[in-house]
Amino acid sequence: MRAKVSAVASIIFLAAFGFSGCTSSMNVAPEKTQHARKSPAVKPVSQNYVQPSPEKKEAYENTMRKVASGIKDDPNYNRIALDTPEKRAWFRSITYQLWDRQISKQQFIAEGLSKYPNHQYEFQFVINGFDAN
Repeated sequence: MRAKVSAVASIIFLAAFGFSGCTSSMNVAPEKTQHARKSPAVKPVSQNYVQPSPEKKEAYENTMRKVASGIKDDPNYNRIALDTPEKRAWFRSITYQLWDRQISKQQFIAEGLSKYPNHQYEFQFVINGFDAN
């Protein structure tokens, strides 16, 4: 079963993409805008998440397969280097926590970008895939 999850995580990051994020074309300092707001702090992802039951694990893996299947059709997707068992375990952990609603979308993005800052598009791709399934 662990091999399945590793395979699914590997499949998710096989396509190529060169996106590094969106930037605003306006160069206005936030303190000069009328409605400058501070973003709420994003809580860190828990390392002690609730382990999935066999039923939830199977449902999560099925969802991940569906998300991964859409990668090949997206020319903008750039593979994230999950080239060690630790990186794959980290990715499985945060995607499961997102899927199981143990963390928010904002926490997922923040955690992902803390390790892979040039992959905003790919983390949003996972979120969109979960929303569609």
